[in-house]
Amino acid sequence: MLGCKWFHWNRDTNSSPQEPKTFSLPGPIPEWPAGQGFASEIISLGEIEVFKITRFEFIWASNLTQDKRKGVAFYKPVGVPDGFYALGHYCQLINQPLRGFLLVAREVTTSLPETAFICRADKLPALVQPLDYTLIWSPVDGSEEKFIGLGYFWLPRPPEGYKSLGYLVTNKPDKPELDKVRCVRADLTDKCEPYRLLHVANYKSPNLHFGVWSTRPFHRGMLGKGVASGTFLCNTYWNIGDEQPIVCLKNINPVLHAMPNLGQIHALIQHYGPIVFFHPEEVYLPSSVSWFFENGALLYRKGMLIGEAIDASGSNLPGGGTNDGEFWIDLPSDDRRDFIKHGDLKSAKLYVHVKPALGGTFTDIAMWVFCPFNGPATLKIGIKNFSFSKFGQHVGDWEHFTFRVCNFTGELWSIYFSQHSGGEWVDAYDLEYLNGNKAIVYSSKSGHASFPHPGIYVQGSSKLGIGIRNDAARSILYVDSSINYELVAAEYLGDGVVAEPYWLQFMREWGPTIAYDSRIMLDKIINFLPVMLRYSVENIFSKLPVELYGEEGPTGPKEKNNWVGDERW
Repeated sequence: MLGCKWFHWNRDTNSSPQEPKTFSLPGPIPEWPAGQGFASEIISLGEIEVFKITRFEFIWASNLTQDKRKGVAFYKPVGVPDGFYALGHYCQLINQPLRGFLLVAREVTTSLPETAFICRADKLPALVQPLDYTLIWSPVDGSEEKFIGLGYFWLPRPPEGYKSLGYLVTNKPDKPELDKVRCVRADLTDKCEPYRLLHVANYKSPNLHFGVWSTRPFHRGMLGKGVASGTFLCNTYWNIGDEQPIVCLKNINPVLHAMPNLGQIHALIQHYGPIVFFHPEEVYLPSSVSWFFENGALLYRKGMLIGEAIDASGSNLPGGGTNDGEFWIDLPSDDRRDFIKHGDLKSAKLYVHVKPALGGTFTDIAMWVFCPFNGPATLKIGIKNFSFSKFGQHVGDWEHFTFRVCNFTGELWSIYFSQHSGGEWVDAYDLEYLNGNKAIVYSSKSGHASFPHPGIYVQGSSKLGIGIRNDAARSILYVDSSINYELVAAEYLGDGVVAEPYWLQFMREWGPTIAYDSRIMLDKIINFLPVMLRYSVENIFSKLPVELYGEEGPTGPKEKNNWVGDERW
């Protein structure tokens, strides 16, 4: 392997927001195999086409917090192609590289079948100018010294039957010209929701109560039609409510022409497939599913005392249905039991599910790793660590991470790191890379949660240092997912294009349920703590996943909510 490159951009908080730092992947993006519309820069959403703008011109910056790194800057798109129109302006934190995007749109003569949308002889245009603007907020009352100049936030007022997708920002009090933005016909839009809080101002003057959020479509996941436009949401009230003054786009094109074809999928995995590092002290390593079956894994049915051997392909597993508790998988009952717990790194591979994201403007490539056994947990309370013999362990462990690719350009955009009952999206600029554009995924010791960087992560309260400890580090134990993978599902390609393995249809648990009272041991530990800490510790443990208090095998990938839905956050 080549040396590790940690691609953090230079976080110089004294740099001007007019000249923000930029980020690019460490290696060039290859020329992808030929296909329909993937990486063609323009995506058809039905009656409109959209183009992704990543070049911006600075407008105004705000920093009402004492931490200058938390200021935000506002930008307008640069280089809008002829015939396309802006839908709003862009906002991001000052201390991050300029990495976002704005979609610009143009109306097209659609070739979609009539069943794809409401077809009327008097159909209104897809895009129109606003009627006027409403001034939402501006820092006044002598507060200029807290800002870089003055900023004015304008919400386009759409005609009846149309929606606004974003705000415009100016650095003078004059309203923007009406032709600077377009509103979109309501049936071509979808509901959006606030996502990440970017900025909040709370000063004595009512005019300084102001919040800014990034947005995302409300309807997401494999079947979601919502398309992120890249704009922001702002409000002068703390409670922003369920209905927002802006919306996102909706893809009514049933073809999803920008999704990668089979050849492009393999090219994406081979180019971007992350390197998964396991902790140097890891003893519960992954294996292939077939190795697990071939080495004695057994299928049990409720009421059966003796398990049934499982075929290497899983063809004799009951498929379909839901997790009704009637069947489960267990380790062999003979002397191979301890051997199989430790897995087989040589056979390990990542099982890949490819699906549309954000209305088909992005592709999510979910990579599932299987470990025959999940090891016991370690409890961290301050500087003290308590290693358990059973607490947190179970047979069968399915973990995953998902890398998201932009369908406009074929560029790696972000990775979702699944961490037990939660997880986090991490932008491409905050990842570590090896061998070009292959990101690093760190699998935590014993529990196999995924993290973007090495370190000790606490599941509970990292601020107090109380919770379940997750140790992540680089070692000689790794799996290269760009080579060792198996494509198991890509439903959008159509029936029969990707043959799903038999075991993927097993919706029951990949391990038995065994109850034991770990709470007794926890209570003993808590009783030895100082009185001031006891309440905090008890409160934290009440929020931990229930599987930590007993052995319960997980269900397989297809039974997880994120198989069809979006990742948790």
